Amino acid sequence: MFIGLDIGTSGVKAVLVNEAGAVVATAARELALSHPQPLWSEQDPDSWVEAAIGAVDDLAAAHPGDVASVRGIGLSGQMHGATLLGADGHPLRPAILWNDGRSHAECVELERRCPSLHAIAGNLAMPGFTAPKLLWVAGHEPDVFKRVAKVLLPKAYVRYRLTGEMVEDMSDAAGTLWLDVGHRRWSALLLHATGLDLHHMPRLVEGSEASATLAGEFAQRWGMAKNVVVAGGAGDNAASAIGLGAIAPGDAFLSLGTSGVIFRVTDKFAPAPAFAVHAFCHALPGLWHQMGVMLSAAASLAWLSGVMATPTASLLAPLGDSVAGPGPVKFLPYLDGERTPHNDAAAAGAFVGLRGATGRDAIVQAVLEGVAFAARDNLAALGSASSAISELDLVGGGSRSALWAQICADVLGIPVHRVEEGEVGAALGAARLGRLAATAENPAQVCTRPRRLATFAPNPSRTAAYDEAYHQWRKLYPALKEFSL
Repeated sequence: MFIGLDIGTSGVKAVLVNEAGAVVATAARELALSHPQPLWSEQDPDSWVEAAIGAVDDLAAAHPGDVASVRGIGLSGQMHGATLLGADGHPLRPAILWNDGRSHAECVELERRCPSLHAIAGNLAMPGFTAPKLLWVAGHEPDVFKRVAKVLLPKAYVRYRLTGEMVEDMSDAAGTLWLDVGHRRWSALLLHATGLDLHHMPRLVEGSEASATLAGEFAQRWGMAKNVVVAGGAGDNAASAIGLGAIAPGDAFLSLGTSGVIFRVTDKFAPAPAFAVHAFCHALPGLWHQMGVMLSAAASLAWLSGVMATPTASLLAPLGDSVAGPGPVKFLPYLDGERTPHNDAAAAGAFVGLRGATGRDAIVQAVLEGVAFAARDNLAALGSASSAISELDLVGGGSRSALWAQICADVLGIPVHRVEEGEVGAALGAARLGRLAATAENPAQVCTRPRRLATFAPNPSRTAAYDEAYHQWRKLYPALKEFSL
């Protein structure tokens, strides 16, 4: 048996996977976010650990025999979060998360200090990445910065607490702006540009390699053997790719999680910073990937659910499984700024086209379509950076909605496939990496494709209408940019 732990933004998911590759059980614990100031997004690092331990506790309580036979554990997690540890190994402040937008000025400064940043790291300097966050801490919290002994990403901090080892995998490390992504090693030059050195960084391993052994206290707590291997793991999107069997060049998927991502596997380092496309290491040796990223995908629908004090399912139900075509209201899903293609942390969300007769259903449809239009921006950016994508698997919490899947197919103009285990893709991918680290099997035998549950083909008449609506929607960002906060 194998366990995958996904350290997400809104919660931690744990999956128990058997030798046949099937998910035997799942468990989840929620996490709280803190927004102490505009553009800020923080979390208590110890809350990740407590949630991870609690989720495995739940698995062990419900399936003690299966958990006792666990041989490997894999970790996936939200990327970019700056977890600053002092010499005693304890956090010095709350972690600054991927959707934190405070370090825009520091991004400009980082690119000034290091003109070769794009060539080495493969990405633009964006506030979501880790390196600009450290420049912000150095400038605004110098006493904290002086005490920094190690900088870990979220899942690496959980690994440290579970194993005592400070280790990071290549895919997550690629999202820091400190990695030489093409050569898969820390860059002393990029670290120096943020006032850090190699000793501030954890040891690097590939995602499918063993990184450490589970500490004895947890092995005993969960009734496991003393030699349970913990894999290098992966950033959440690379882990989702492993869960989807996206391990060959050209494989692609759309994730509608808290954030949204279009992900494509490449066989070489292929940076495309001009299009605000990310180029990262994949979780397996010798592979890389490109990503277009939107910061508020399912988060936009969750926000609307909160504002309207109505469960998401109740918001979606009146619309059924499809709509006749584009709605009259347009929505910009930039609740936390945006990455691809705008690279604008200050971008703000907006509804346009509201009337006195506008009802709840029209607003819900606008949110679904706004996220789909943002995904089309990402698809266009990836197509400009490389070859066109002809179909996408759909994962993440948003994959539950047949309506949203159909809207995405109609807006993108390509087939979209809902797949089995699409909602636990990152945790499943982490479990697969745990298995590879424990067994050294061939990744192609372990990282198989999930069964496709449904295919949503674009409807030609709706696609034509959405083409026109998309071109109108694209005019909103530049028109409203001056009103961003």
